Amino acid sequence: MNRHESGRARTGGAPEGFVRRLRIIAAAGLLWGAAATEAAAQQPPAALSPAADPSAWRFNIAPYLWLPEISTGLRFDLPAALGGRLTTTASSSPGDYLPGLNFAAMFSAEARRGRFSVLTDLLFMDVGAKETDIRSLDFFGLPSHPISRSLQTGSGTVLRTTIWTLAGGYTALQGDWGHLDVIAGFRLADVEARTDYRLQLNVAGPRGNGASFGGSGRISTRTDIWNGIAGFRGSLNLGQTGFFMPYYFDIGTGGSDLTWQATAGIGYRMGRVSMSALYRHLSFEQSSRSTVQSLSLGGPMFAVNVTF
Repeated sequence: MNRHESGRARTGGAPEGFVRRLRIIAAAGLLWGAAATEAAAQQPPAALSPAADPSAWRFNIAPYLWLPEISTGLRFDLPAALGGRLTTTASSSPGDYLPGLNFAAMFSAEARRGRFSVLTDLLFMDVGAKETDIRSLDFFGLPSHPISRSLQTGSGTVLRTTIWTLAGGYTALQGDWGHLDVIAGFRLADVEARTDYRLQLNVAGPRGNGASFGGSGRISTRTDIWNGIAGFRGSLNLGQTGFFMPYYFDIGTGGSDLTWQATAGIGYRMGRVSMSALYRHLSFEQSSRSTVQSLSLGGPMFAVNVTF
């Protein structure tokens, strides 16, 4: 796996980044539009029933609502005239970003034939993070210049994030108790960040060309992070009550030093429809040289799954 990163300071947004995400979403929809990971595919599908035709295709689709706490560490490239980087942390809770939510789309799906399955999950969020802390200013070849919170009169970050997971699965264990699948595939995180800042300082650049950093302005960056993943998923039936306990776990590396995801909860099945309440956590851990040094999302998730 490899990673492509780019960062830049600018005075406006990046419409090309949004168009790029739409292309990713469209490609995923065309490939697996009828085809759930985390929420949708964690229940025992009809194809696992002894009475079902093992050669028949079964599909699950599951729109869901995920309300995570979001935390990220970012490293912005400064303009070429300055030659340095700006290290920033940003965090946001549902109570912070929901009132001003720009856009979100969340969808999972699965296609299964016998013991084999293909699963996908697509998440797009465009949210604001008021809790933004500019940590340090780092000119190339010079010691880091910490920036005190008392000098930050106002900073905010907008995160546009697309996370796409695609994997193949095989049912290793199954019975009246439930099922367990092993999975392997990849995950893409496409992250675009924009921070608006107001600082009570002005630091001259080291190149002697009159360039300086401070006052108010905007800085932005974008990066793609590709990782290979492997893990397991499944569910445990709670007797004949219709209740079940879905679970999911994967771990991987590539563009990240480490990425992992875990989901668990409880659901209720009514024929071809089921509803689930879960807790989901997703983490990307990057090197200190990466544009996105860390990204963590964790919180409750609610899903409706339809099997056909």
